[in-house]
Amino acid sequence: MDAQNKLSQNSDSQNPRKTWRYTDEFKVKAVQLSFLEGVQVKEVADTLDIHPFMLSRWRKEYREGVIVANKRKR
Repeated sequence: MDAQNKLSQNSDSQNPRKTWRYTDEFKVKAVQLSFLEGVQVKEVADTLDIHPFMLSRWRKEYREGVIVANKRKR
């Protein structure tokens, strides 16, 4: 086996990245918690074990109407 094949074989089999999918309900609840007076984004993110940047992005999407509470799929 040449070096190129060995390298590509190693990168495919080592630690595939896990991506988490969060429901809109979860996102809305996280955003609403972060809007409480005296509560910081970092505190909510740490409590929910998510990255503060992700919560900030959800806040932006919530303000823009991308994430909506009680959104039903048809």
